[in-house]
Amino acid sequence: MNLIFFSRRQGKARHLNLSHPLTVTLIGLGSFALLAGVFAAGIKVGVKGVSMGALGEPAAVAQERAELAGLKTHLQQRIDGLAMKMGMLDAHMIRLNSLGKRLTQMANLSSREFDFDHDPALGGPESDAAGRGAQVPDLSAMINQFDRRLDFRSTQFSALEYVLLGRQLSAEIRPTGKPVMAGYISSYFGERMDPFNGEEAFHKGLDFASDAGTDVLAVAQGVVTWAGPREGYGVLVEVNHGNGYVTRYAHNSRVMVSAGDTVQRGQAIAVVGSTGRSTGPHVHFEVLKDGRQIDPISFVGH
Repeated sequence: MNLIFFSRRQGKARHLNLSHPLTVTLIGLGSFALLAGVFAAGIKVGVKGVSMGALGEPAAVAQERAELAGLKTHLQQRIDGLAMKMGMLDAHMIRLNSLGKRLTQMANLSSREFDFDHDPALGGPESDAAGRGAQVPDLSAMINQFDRRLDFRSTQFSALEYVLLGRQLSAEIRPTGKPVMAGYISSYFGERMDPFNGEEAFHKGLDFASDAGTDVLAVAQGVVTWAGPREGYGVLVEVNHGNGYVTRYAHNSRVMVSAGDTVQRGQAIAVVGSTGRSTGPHVHFEVLKDGRQIDPISFVGH
């Protein structure tokens, strides 16, 4: 097979014999070189693609690791917060249990009926439904519900304590006991002969004969409403105890309190004397209920 080439400049024709061994060899070498170049270019493109993939994969993994670390940190923060919340609730429960014990003792309740040392007994049939472990949202809801129950229980306990303290205060302000540590009743409440004129008269209190200079004691907690001389009573101390109760301590030689002072049961408020309409050292003791004198003997005891 012959190939004919024409040259315009020289106007000549050249023949190339394709069947010549040298021509075949040159064509083969050229084809091989072309194929080798194409193969090398393909390998270079492939290597570049692999390199880009190798560089891209670590970046994605690093990002996922960063996101996972962030999730772990957030979860740990929530767990720490829940642990702190549970610690606060536990401390609150301990305080409520202590308060419950104190109220039980104050109210004289049986510890078997109102036991704060042990958790209440629980029970019931098992459910047929398949159970599942508690999740963080479920745990948060349980803690919030428990917190609300504790707040409600705390309010109930506070109300109960208020009632019990009110009872205790009522006991503190109710007149109880004698106005002197040492002495005897020399005249009772009711009708008697007047020691000055011998006529029948109504005695509105109890007289306690005692040595001059003996302390006169308040028989209940209250506020002093009078401290000084009053006609017929001599030097008088009057104490308002609330709930309609007032006590009077008359014929003192001097007073140890002033109007407006708060006094406690057993506190010395005056000194035994014989001022006013008196025949000797003693304390004229009156108890008034809603403005009317009543017999103090039920408050004094025997």
